[in-house]
Amino acid sequence: MVIPQIKPVLLWPDKVTICEVGLRDGLQNEPKILTVDEKLQLLNAVVDSGVKIVELGAFVHPKAVPQMAGIEELASRMTKVPGVEYRVLVPNLKGLERAHAAGLTKAKLTVSVSESHCINNFNQTPLEMMKGFETCVEFAAKNNIEVSGAMSSAWGCAFEGKIPVEQLEKITRQYLNLGITELSLSDATGMANPRLIFELGSHMIETFPEVRWVLHLHNTRGMAMANIVAGLQAGFRTFDGAFAGLGGCPYIPGASGNIATEDVIHMMHEMGIDTGVDLTKAMDTARLAEAIVGHPGASAVLRGGRCEDLTSETARKQLNK
Repeated sequence: MVIPQIKPVLLWPDKVTICEVGLRDGLQNEPKILTVDEKLQLLNAVVDSGVKIVELGAFVHPKAVPQMAGIEELASRMTKVPGVEYRVLVPNLKGLERAHAAGLTKAKLTVSVSESHCINNFNQTPLEMMKGFETCVEFAAKNNIEVSGAMSSAWGCAFEGKIPVEQLEKITRQYLNLGITELSLSDATGMANPRLIFELGSHMIETFPEVRWVLHLHNTRGMAMANIVAGLQAGFRTFDGAFAGLGGCPYIPGASGNIATEDVIHMMHEMGIDTGVDLTKAMDTARLAEAIVGHPGASAVLRGGRCEDLTSETARKQLNK
């Protein structure tokens, strides 16, 4: 079929950045608690595929999230590859101090923009959490630690519904006042839709051009891939994903995993957008993750295969007729 030439309404980017969060967000809701050796296998596979930003885990109390136990040992045993950013999630100063002691130089602070979710998740209001971040930023500055921020439930809350844009703007300004200019908008509840992503995302990007925005999507209701396309149109250029689509927040009812990293990579490559990641190796990483946790994930490309494989096989069969 010949596609008619029309004037484009947007310019797709030449490349995007993929962040792998499977070791943290992908594992935190798994019944099986992985060993450090298993986590190292996954980490090495992720880095070998070409991913340049990896979230290793979270420095939280193991009683709260037992799947994050062993993060210090993981940090001490891993081989740091030049050019790869290794970051961790920290909820407070104690977590940041643990990250520093483990020799890590990139940490992400996170706050839920929803009052109800924040209290349920961290036993604090968003404003109380943000106030506590001041000492974190001071500690980070003294110890050469780069800090980014995340806004959980930014696209909707399971307890409160849609989040007012004024709340997102307020939290963003508080992050900026702390000197934090890399921010993630997280759809932990999977409540986002393409129109919301485009309209609200465009607004936030235009209102705060000094921010490097990251889009973090869960696929709870099957809209994450459409949301990523809307995110591209809105101007997002950095996307989180989890190998095999594993994950889910233990504090959100019915929450499912992140969008599968390999699905995002596959779609980007089919659209002519470079990710810098080897898709075949990313798919191998997802298969390894499924084998380690002991169940299938939610990856479409693992089930259906790459488009180029399908077309190549079809062409081969036609030639052999």
